[in-house]
Amino acid sequence: MKKIILLLLIIPYIGFANFSVARIFSDGVIIQRDAIVPIWGKAKAGEIVTVTFLETTFTSKTNKQGEWEVKLPKSKPGGPYIIQITDGTQVIIINDIMIGDVWICSGQSNMEWAVKDSNGAEEEIKNVNYKNIRHFKIPRSSAIVPEKELEGGMWRKAKDTAVANFTAVGYYFAKNLHTSQKIPIGLINSSWGGSRIEPWMSAEALGYQSSEEAASTIAKVQQQRKEKLIRYLKQKLGEIPIKELGIESNNFLWKEPDFDDSDWEEMKLPSWWEQQGLENLDGIVWFRKNFVLDEEERGVSGKISLGPIDDSDQVWINGQKIGGLQNSWNVERVYRIPKGVLKSGQNTISIRVEDTGQGGGVYGNPDLLFITTENAKIPLHGFWKFGVAKAILLEKGEANQTPTLLYNKMIHPVLKFPIKGVIWYQGEANTSSEDAYVYREWFKKLILDWRSKWGIGEFPFLFVQLANFMKPSEEPVKSDWAMLRESQNKALELSNTGQAVIIDIGEAEDIHPRNKKDVGLRLAAAAKKMAYHEDIIHTGPIFQKITLVNNKIIVHFKKTSNKLVARDNEEGKLYEFTISGKDKKFVKANATIIGNTVKVWNDKVKKPVAVRYAWADNPDKANLFNEEGFPASPFRSDSWAE
Repeated sequence: MKKIILLLLIIPYIGFANFSVARIFSDGVIIQRDAIVPIWGKAKAGEIVTVTFLETTFTSKTNKQGEWEVKLPKSKPGGPYIIQITDGTQVIIINDIMIGDVWICSGQSNMEWAVKDSNGAEEEIKNVNYKNIRHFKIPRSSAIVPEKELEGGMWRKAKDTAVANFTAVGYYFAKNLHTSQKIPIGLINSSWGGSRIEPWMSAEALGYQSSEEAASTIAKVQQQRKEKLIRYLKQKLGEIPIKELGIESNNFLWKEPDFDDSDWEEMKLPSWWEQQGLENLDGIVWFRKNFVLDEEERGVSGKISLGPIDDSDQVWINGQKIGGLQNSWNVERVYRIPKGVLKSGQNTISIRVEDTGQGGGVYGNPDLLFITTENAKIPLHGFWKFGVAKAILLEKGEANQTPTLLYNKMIHPVLKFPIKGVIWYQGEANTSSEDAYVYREWFKKLILDWRSKWGIGEFPFLFVQLANFMKPSEEPVKSDWAMLRESQNKALELSNTGQAVIIDIGEAEDIHPRNKKDVGLRLAAAAKKMAYHEDIIHTGPIFQKITLVNNKIIVHFKKTSNKLVARDNEEGKLYEFTISGKDKKFVKANATIIGNTVKVWNDKVKKPVAVRYAWADNPDKANLFNEEGFPASPFRSDSWAE
């Protein structure tokens, strides 16, 4: 028996062919304190399975499907402990178990975004040593109907280099709570970049009578989507390049400096190619650009910076390959240019970009596109020639766009695992005009459905409002991002919900702000209020109502602070306020703080009826905060269709 146990200690997934425990119970698992905790797995049908925990033994007889389950009693925080499971002949040992609080971390890429790619990563990773902050990454996976088993995953401690791959928002959230609450914190990271909200919703939440009905409908939608994509690509490209163009005898012809690209169109970089006329395209696109060097630059070494590229790239200069990364959509590319590659006169850069799902291309901050040599710096942002080499027509990469598929495989298998609450960062993928308003209904349904399916009451559901993003607008304009933020706000109508407003820490050129620490800290403040019942201010000013006084609008707020402040303005002037009369034409407005209200006016609007604040994709000048340092949430007093 001892030999069996020693063998099991080194197996990442604990189980035999006919005897196993659910993957979530790997070594290092954190289980929820003060909760009855089911533990389940498989064995032969009709077998008796015995589970021993804290010197107490529990038994279960497997059903016809070979499924067993026992329920562990409520326990206080502590550990490490061991669980021993046996079917009478085989033994499974789960080591280093801690009891604390478990949080689900879900959403799209800004939740999936790792510590290693965030601000301050090097210093954080160098000094981290929190053995009781632990992280379980559920692999990207999907299913057409709900499944009971996770695709994989194992618990990791926040120490050494392991923390580099933790969700950054989740890690900083957990670090703050672990330090303040003095208990183990477990993070179950169930996130997928680019995902819409519907894939995270169950069939029932979306209005289907059953999972089977949803699966049948989804199959039809997928076929229609594929047919639509084919029509689109034929219209855009003529013949659809199913097999990659520009290859001859395993040689990439389009990398050569003398290749004739005169019939190629131009695209302005950096930008996702979906925003530059190649909507719905997954596949391979080449980019080429010429630049000129003086005689003194001939043969010198240098480097090329291209910013992040989604997903994979290969880069040549004058036909010589100088770099490339695979499946690294969030990594900024910087490659060394060896001596002898550059020449005087015209030089040619060729980039082969492969995207397997969602946004593709060279994107991000224009300042990250340049070449430097010993004597010069040449900017590379602007227009590049581009050619489409291949289009992917398979449904690969569509799971994160298809209703129910992520819920079925990445949420459903852990519904029996008790949690403290959820932190959620998603919405960017639903910012189209068609989605932004209806998101309010989907989001509420998701929250209510997850709470119902977990069956442990109205656990805290904390979420991140969309950051400021894209080029700021000088005048009031229609904003789908503002509309989605309003839809997110509507979730606060549900009990035990909290929001982190981050319109002050986004990046105009990057949908993935690198400051994940402050996001985590603002979520932690909401958790301290909602989950740990601390008497604190956890959010910024929230709009309540308006009153009219002498052709001026007075904005009233729900009590979220003792004092309003105009950040970074000694005169108390507020920005990003607009005002409108009955004509529904919004114009910039003056605004100032009066006690715990804000007075808004424009002398040209004699009879104002509506006011908006930070109603823009990127309200970068918004400066209404409370004295606790939390920004006011964007709002509008009207309900007009935009």
